[in-house]
Amino acid sequence: MHPQAEASTLEENFSFYFTQGFRAALPIVLGYLPLGFAYGVLAREAGFSLWETVLLSVFLYAGSGQFIAVSLFSNGVALAAIIFTVFLVNLRHLLFSASFVPHLRRFKPAVLALLAAEITDETFAVAISHYADHDPRLPYHFGLHLTAHSSWVLASLLGGLAGNLIGDPARFGFNFALPAMFIILLVMQLKDKKTLLVAGLAAIFSVAIAMVWPGNWNIILATVLAATLGVILEPWTGKS
Repeated sequence: MHPQAEASTLEENFSFYFTQGFRAALPIVLGYLPLGFAYGVLAREAGFSLWETVLLSVFLYAGSGQFIAVSLFSNGVALAAIIFTVFLVNLRHLLFSASFVPHLRRFKPAVLALLAAEITDETFAVAISHYADHDPRLPYHFGLHLTAHSSWVLASLLGGLAGNLIGDPARFGFNFALPAMFIILLVMQLKDKKTLLVAGLAAIFSVAIAMVWPGNWNIILATVLAATLGVILEPWTGKS
């Protein structure tokens, strides 16, 4: 094939698969816009500047992690505790990245690192479903991730700009955005007796620890304890 024709074909293929990823991200965008806006409002209310609000969405890019960071920061929690909490919450992304290995192992490590940094719950679900009847294509991932991330940053910017105009975000229910998101994530995970047991144990541990140990460590400790017991009890819950 002539070099010019080959270059044209590659460009067309990139455009085709990038557009596929862009279209696949549109439902995600519809969910990110209101949630990112709520994050921007709450971040400004917590004392973040507009640029700090936006840059957190650029570099951290983790909805639940950002809401938690803002909430803990507004309550005066130590920076080390905030970092550790966000790390635990986003630890599931290691499993997401590992799930892509069989599909993307032929690509360069630097490219895979970039893709891994852009994975969210929603883009992972869309991409892993796409692999059921499609071959992995990097342009598809670029289109999917760039569209989703850009919408999150834009929503954060709009929320940050509106933060000072809205005043008290509690009047509009923005302060319930984080609990609502985690309630949804929890309900989505309650698929069998094992997950229901772990969720129940986590709730009991969290309340019990909070009653005897003031502070914000009850959630972290309850998560670790409940997950550990879930692994230990898995043989029995699986059989039942």
